[in-house]
Amino acid sequence: QAERDGAGRLELCADLARDGTTPSAGLIRAVRERVDIPVHVIIRPRPGDFHYDAGELAVMLADIGECRRAGVDGVVIGALTAAGAVDREMTARLLAAAHPLRVTFHRAADATRDLGATVALLAELGVHHVLTSGGAPTALEGAERLAGLERTFGRTIGILAGGGVRPESVAELVRRSGVRQVHV
Repeated sequence: QAERDGAGRLELCADLARDGTTPSAGLIRAVRERVDIPVHVIIRPRPGDFHYDAGELAVMLADIGECRRAGVDGVVIGALTAAGAVDREMTARLLAAAHPLRVTFHRAADATRDLGATVALLAELGVHHVLTSGGAPTALEGAERLAGLERTFGRTIGILAGGGVRPESVAELVRRSGVRQVHV
């Protein structure tokens, strides 16, 4: 339905009620076979925080391998340290495992203390997009911050505005923030 309605890509996840987890390999393959637009799969072994241990990292790396074999176009990741900063080492390992797939860093970015520094680091690491509400509860509330991120980083990393985006507010969000991509 999303493809028929004009979506530019799908972000595939399970358990959306708890902010999304990695879907089964079977679902990933079934969706990839049925749509023509890019499919990006969330790589998140469990709901809750974004601080993962070595066992969870191993699961995430295996899930990325399954995604590559299924022919998806990208993955959506997010890993933080216990202190709430981007886990640089884990993110680099996930990026390397995903190559050459497109990589989006999800709203874990909004849980960091310094969103600007987070986006700068993600761009440096080679992440293609960052999904963010500008650090606010919704993207519309974070529109001013999103505008700043778009101006500062929009040429080096895609700023993907997300969080509470609805059909009735998307035009205002784009007008106020200047973002070129939204996540609904």
